[in-house]
Amino acid sequence: MAPPQLPENIKEIGAEEVFCFDCHPGVPCFTNCCRQLELALTPYDVLGLCRRLGISSRDFLDQYTLIEWQEGDVFPGVYLGMVDDGQASCPFVSAQGCAVYQGRPAACRTYPLGRAAFRQPDGSLGSFHVVIREEHCLGFQEATEQTIASWTQGQGLHTYNRMNDAMFTILHSPEVARGFLPSPEQRRLFIDTLYDLDAFRASGKVSESHELDDDNLLLAAISWLRIQLFGFFKP
Repeated sequence: MAPPQLPENIKEIGAEEVFCFDCHPGVPCFTNCCRQLELALTPYDVLGLCRRLGISSRDFLDQYTLIEWQEGDVFPGVYLGMVDDGQASCPFVSAQGCAVYQGRPAACRTYPLGRAAFRQPDGSLGSFHVVIREEHCLGFQEATEQTIASWTQGQGLHTYNRMNDAMFTILHSPEVARGFLPSPEQRRLFIDTLYDLDAFRASGKVSESHELDDDNLLLAAISWLRIQLFGFFKP
C-alpha cells in the first residue's frame, strides 16, 4: 500500500499499468537529472561502481563519496560526491551521457519510478512502485510504452532490488523500530562491513569468504552485520 498524501507529481502505479517514457540523447533534457541532486548510495551501488571503475572499495570511498551521520540518524549515509561546477554535477556525467552506465546506481536505474519495500503483517517483505513526474523531465513525452516489469528488466534492476531488500532487514529491523541506536563503533562497523567489501573479504569474518563471488559476499556481510548489531539472525 502507498503512503498517505503523496505529492501531486508522485502516483502509485499498478503492476500492469502502462506509462510512456524513454531516456536517450535525443531527449532535450538528457543528463539534466544528473545535476543538482543528492545521491545516496547503497552497498550494492558502491560494489557496482567499483566493478565498473576497476578500483578497490576503499579507493572508491575515499575518492568519490561523502559519509555523513547526524544526530537522530540511525546509520550513516554514504553519498556520491558531486563536482563543484555550479551545477552540483555527478562526477561521471558527460555531454555523451553516463560514463559508468553499466555500473550506475539503483536510483538512476529506477527513475522515473520509485520503489519502496515494507514489512507485511506476516513479517515478509512487500513492495510497491510510484511514478515520479518532474517538470524538468521530458522523457514522458516519448512514445515508448513501459510497465514496471519492462522497466525493471530493461534497467537491470532485479539484483539491485534483491540486495536492497536484504539491506531492509538491517535498516528497518524490528530492533530499529523499537528505538535501537548504534554506538559510534557500530556505525563504523556498518560502513566497514557493507561499503568496504574488499576489506571485509580480507578480514575472514565469514568462512570461505575468498571463495564467494561479490554478490554472495555482500549478502553474507549483511547477515553477519545483522548478528553483530542485533544479536540474532532472523531478519
